[in-house]
Amino acid sequence: MNMIQRTAVRVTLLVAVIATIGCDRVTKHLASEALARGEVHTYLADTIRLEYAENTGGFLSLGANLPEPWRTRLFTTVAGVVLVLMALAAMRARRDVWLLSGASLVLAGGASNWIDRLVRGSVIDFMNVGIGRLRTGVFNVADVAIMAGVTCIVVSRLRAGRSTPSLEDRPSA
Repeated sequence: MNMIQRTAVRVTLLVAVIATIGCDRVTKHLASEALARGEVHTYLADTIRLEYAENTGGFLSLGANLPEPWRTRLFTTVAGVVLVLMALAAMRARRDVWLLSGASLVLAGGASNWIDRLVRGSVIDFMNVGIGRLRTGVFNVADVAIMAGVTCIVVSRLRAGRSTPSLEDRPSA
């Protein structure tokens, strides 16, 4: 892959990261405006619910009951270090399309949730999906990006022993 193609890939991923963060920030703002008074909106026979929640913990509110100083350290300091490590992984993954995409998505989602924690001390969640009593926890766009990124990273690792398409192996346009 030539320098122009590598630059195009990097710019595309940077735009995707910025768009993911922007989409998450806008949807959280809209959720806080439309749902913060306790309204619940349901769609597709209650398959999709939009409801406002503030999560002071991590994934599925894990750690929400920790004392405030520990929560702050864990979810701002440790999460910040993990984001830096993910950024380094994204820079080193330039040959593995799946790993690079996954690291970029995790970085984007993690950064947006991290911004919430720094500014508000909690993360705004507002989506819930399920059928009947079988439901997910409440989540946001950043969480979707993180899960999609983790999926890409798992695919990357599963394909590591096989022929994995790299950015250099892709045909030029």
